[in-house]
Amino acid sequence: MSQKKFTKPFTQQEGMPDEVIDRAVEILKGGRLHRYNTLADEIAEATLLEQEYANYQEAKYCIACTSGGYAMQIALRACGFKTGDKILANAYTLAPVPGAIHAAGGKPIFVEIRDDWHIDIDDLRAKANSSGAKFMMLSHMRGHIADMDAIVEICNEYGISMIEDCAHTMGAKWKGTRSGNFGRIACFSNQTYKHLNSGEGGFLTTDDDEVAARAIVMTGSYMLYQRHGTAPPEEVFQRVRLETPNMSGRMDNLRAALLRGQLPNLDQNARRWNERYQTLEFGLRKSENLYLPERKQHEEYVGSSIQFQPQNMPASSIPQLVDNCAKRGVEIKWFGDAEPKAFTSRYDSWQYIEDMPDLPKTKEVLSRTCDMRVPLTFDLEDCALISSIICEEVDALATN
Repeated sequence: MSQKKFTKPFTQQEGMPDEVIDRAVEILKGGRLHRYNTLADEIAEATLLEQEYANYQEAKYCIACTSGGYAMQIALRACGFKTGDKILANAYTLAPVPGAIHAAGGKPIFVEIRDDWHIDIDDLRAKANSSGAKFMMLSHMRGHIADMDAIVEICNEYGISMIEDCAHTMGAKWKGTRSGNFGRIACFSNQTYKHLNSGEGGFLTTDDDEVAARAIVMTGSYMLYQRHGTAPPEEVFQRVRLETPNMSGRMDNLRAALLRGQLPNLDQNARRWNERYQTLEFGLRKSENLYLPERKQHEEYVGSSIQFQPQNMPASSIPQLVDNCAKRGVEIKWFGDAEPKAFTSRYDSWQYIEDMPDLPKTKEVLSRTCDMRVPLTFDLEDCALISSIICEEVDALATN
């Protein structure tokens, strides 16, 4: 067996372009970091960012927030959620999603997933019918977009307001429609490992006037709401401004400048991610001991991470696979571990949630789900080497 090793870090992101750094320095020197700290003839960076991202997303409104998790909390409250309400959610997601539901005072109703990591449509329909939930937090987890026609049909049938968690699908489309434009609200993350990087940050987008007005006030506009780049008419704010709490979570001008400088390159970077993803996918498919579901032709994904399932070995062997790959420089995460590790956790580890259900199909799928980041700092040769290392280590442990 070849014992080639991979030597690049999986956590290294691309640096900021010089023009972004120059603009950030200019803002720092000027001292006007707060988004409402502007002169009469100035437009804040955060305001400009909201205009530009709304145009990109093809949404009426965009509100720039401190994080994607915060955007999800605000989204729930802005669309009429009340403490104690039930919220449908796919069980395969990351901790900020149930965290946002819990912080808002909601009760999650977890839905099973399928072998391809998509939400189980039959289980969703059954739980929409039995739970009476009027809200849904749909995670496009790791960039896998489910059957949106079927999901929208269920939401319409049962009067469910859908919030899309698009942390992993910024720039992606499903049948030509941008991810995030199927539900009432979409939430995006700009955390370091996402498609736009400001360290931390998020967006909320919507076409709903009242949702946008409430979200703007909640993020901490005080009575300066018309300084937002995309804001509903004054009469909408007059209806909601005094009954909507300020839960400060504004994006500052420094982070907005970082994101504005990256946004024009988002689609180009999506193509670069997909080149790397497809190189990895081609290499991993060479092993008969690896399963990668075929992605739908109409799913225009952004391959910033890749998932696969080792076959012909017990789940108990996967930690050994992870360790063996790590010794050769390849960093893989495993979603089947009962103990949370780094950013990875299984739904039944969120013990603050009452009445945790048993979801046997989700547990079975996650017991063999491996996950790997695809940084743009890797080139195509790197991806070919990584896939060969994984195949060698999987085949060495396989029992066939």
